[in-house]
Amino acid sequence: PTATFSQILDLYEKGEQFYLYTGRGPSSEALHLGHLVPFMFTQWLQDVFRCPLVIQLTDDEKFLWKGLKLDEARRLGYENAKDIIACGFDPELTFIFRDTDYIKNLYPNMLEIQRRVTLNTARAVFGFQGSSSIGQIAFPATQIAPCFSSSFPDVLPPSKKGLACLVPCAIDQDPYFRLTRDIAPRMKCRKPALLHSVFLPSLLGAQTKMSASAKESPTIFVTDTPKQIKKKVNSFAFSGGQETVELHRELGGNPDVDVSYHWLRFFLEDDDRLEQIHDEYKAGTMLTGELKAILIGELQTLIAAFQEQRKTVTSEVLDTFFTPRMLQMTKPAAPPAPVEE
Repeated sequence: PTATFSQILDLYEKGEQFYLYTGRGPSSEALHLGHLVPFMFTQWLQDVFRCPLVIQLTDDEKFLWKGLKLDEARRLGYENAKDIIACGFDPELTFIFRDTDYIKNLYPNMLEIQRRVTLNTARAVFGFQGSSSIGQIAFPATQIAPCFSSSFPDVLPPSKKGLACLVPCAIDQDPYFRLTRDIAPRMKCRKPALLHSVFLPSLLGAQTKMSASAKESPTIFVTDTPKQIKKKVNSFAFSGGQETVELHRELGGNPDVDVSYHWLRFFLEDDDRLEQIHDEYKAGTMLTGELKAILIGELQTLIAAFQEQRKTVTSEVLDTFFTPRMLQMTKPAAPPAPVEE
């Protein structure tokens, strides 16, 4: 059974296509940069492997956990989908769905999952308490079901043993998929393979998580203006620099704790330039203000391009992504022949 990314690659080299599955819990009007990172990576995977992708919007989860009205959770799902589409996903290879819309197709596999997971297991994996609602306890099956291609009879082609599934996700989602790998053999299904994305830290420090609920915040949203981005980075980004310019020139900065440098590791594509920044900052020849200015420029460019792409996501484009239809299945290209020396 498929369980690792290397096995996915082995299947691909043998000419067998796989599909991607990721998702978003819609609880805010817009995505922030921490949300964007896994979607940017997923888009890169789709572009490289030309594989179909299903994106789950868990409006039901936010209704059950966040106290949102159901209509509001559904609306936020639709709004968040615009940001997701703006990452550059291929409409011929991508299906986006809200759970409350597509539940009929997920439900048969949800029942198979629910029958195989005891309450004791659910408590151990997810930490449910006596105060947890029965909706919360039942929800994990909804997030697990898309790992099995038979959950998408009108989107993915039928396969006797099921298509292999690769799940790029934030590391906090791992409990769902560890449980999936445990029960998949008992369902006679393939185990999904996972690729974890580490959290983009908050500007406040490398050990903190960016939050969409922080209003006054150090959080940078995809709707922010260049001026807002500059202000947030300059005001909040935790520095690894010394207390004075003189000390910094003498002792150098600490890129290991400097958030601006950490963020550049995510968003600066030029590895040689990143190494140069690391060395100059550590040596003290680059000041904290100069490092922040580099990050500000990268973020302003990234978000400006994103916002331009977001403007092209019309209601017609949304309908295309949300309409169940058979996605293209591109046969993997044969690996290049080895070069003879």
